Amino acid sequence: MPDPRPDPVRGPVQHVGLYPGTFDPVTNGHTDIIARAARVVHRLVIGVAENVGKSPLFPLEERVELVRAETDAIAARTGTEIEVISFNCLLIDLAHRVNAGVIVRGLRAVSDFDYEFQMAGMNYRLDHEVETVFLMASERHQFISSRFVKEIARLGGDVSSFVPSLTLERTLARVRPA
Repeated sequence: MPDPRPDPVRGPVQHVGLYPGTFDPVTNGHTDIIARAARVVHRLVIGVAENVGKSPLFPLEERVELVRAETDAIAARTGTEIEVISFNCLLIDLAHRVNAGVIVRGLRAVSDFDYEFQMAGMNYRLDHEVETVFLMASERHQFISSRFVKEIARLGGDVSSFVPSLTLERTLARVRPA
């Protein structure tokens, strides 16, 4: 990441990105987007949504812990500051709170686009100073979703190629108790 662009009045401009999601569980697709976003911002805040309406597999605190654990190596490798926090407010309010000028969203397939397009439009109407940037998932991760990971794991399938190791261990412990 290049040095922050100087601003004659404010000094160096830090580009802060916000990557929101439920991360239930965090997948290799998520970490792929996080690693790629870390190359284009100086600071990346990962917002883990409470979202109790989705009946999460993991409690909020554990999802935050897993995302932190799975992204420490990315922060070290890229030199980008990565912060993981929970939230239960409007996304645009969280963007203001963390001083993010960019909301990062991952796209896997055309089916994601309609929802993401609507969300980006609503966020723009709420604050036109906060941009939404879409990153396409790498081809090897385009089909991975947390929902599928949970379903496959519950039915005894192998999800080891879809999630990082700590997340795999915790997911299997939740869906296949001893």
